Amino acid sequence: MKHYLQFQDFTADEYEYLFKRAALIKQKFKGYVTHHTLADRTLAMIFEKASTRTRVSFEAGMYQLGGSVVHLTTGDSQLGRAEPIEDSARVISRMTDLVMIRTFGQEKIERFAAHSRVPVINGLTNEFHPCQILADIFTFIEHRGSIQGKTVAWVGDGNNMANTWLQAANLLGFKVHVSTPSGYEIDEKLAFSGRPYNKDCYKIFGNPMDACKDADLVTTDVWTSMGYEEENEKRMKAFADWCVDQEMMAVAKKDALFMHCLPAHRGEEVQADVIDGPQSVVWDEAENRMHVQKALMEYLLIGKQG
Repeated sequence: MKHYLQFQDFTADEYEYLFKRAALIKQKFKGYVTHHTLADRTLAMIFEKASTRTRVSFEAGMYQLGGSVVHLTTGDSQLGRAEPIEDSARVISRMTDLVMIRTFGQEKIERFAAHSRVPVINGLTNEFHPCQILADIFTFIEHRGSIQGKTVAWVGDGNNMANTWLQAANLLGFKVHVSTPSGYEIDEKLAFSGRPYNKDCYKIFGNPMDACKDADLVTTDVWTSMGYEEENEKRMKAFADWCVDQEMMAVAKKDALFMHCLPAHRGEEVQADVIDGPQSVVWDEAENRMHVQKALMEYLLIGKQG
């Protein structure tokens, strides 16, 4: 049994399989071809953080695989009434086949996984967002081919997305150019969770324009993630020069793509003419969460197919 709690939980070979499998599953979906590989299986979705894309992509995806879904929040279950997370894991994993959790601290999901009898997927934590980067890389492959040897510019907060991009670069052989405001840098030790890594997989830039120079992909996220709302006013000032605009896209490669995990705030972390412009692939990126997660759930439950 495997869990998917961080991007580096899988090998490069496993990702090669997942991307190919996701492409096949997406092709079937577009062609209205039934793909019920998880018939009679049940996914439990546990939300301690609000969600649009994570809930819709996992729920719709599981139904499309022939399975069913149980949706839980802290407000309508014992999870919000001080039941030990270890006990919740023991019970939920006896009644379902797979668990997806979207929560705050990574430590919570690791404790749940340690006491679960079924695979656990990280739907987002403060520290990591592996399913989103899985979708982002799949989207890049669809539009530009292999990401190996390419350059990704990360502009903005040194958050869970940035941490996960670093893990992906280290594993799949590309480079991340990181530019964050002072005080919001990436924590290298946290990003790689103490595991060995190649320090050449990323480079830090004080100026976001320098980070974007010759990049194949420019990507960003909101300046204030869930759980940090009290810092919003302070962040608005600190991040003022880290708004992805046409000038940044102009110094990237001519065919550079723009991505954003959404929701987006036009005029803050990205200008409207960028996210709604011809280089943006954010809607493909959003849809692809569903397709890569179908491949992921299938792999975790029944292994490699075909």
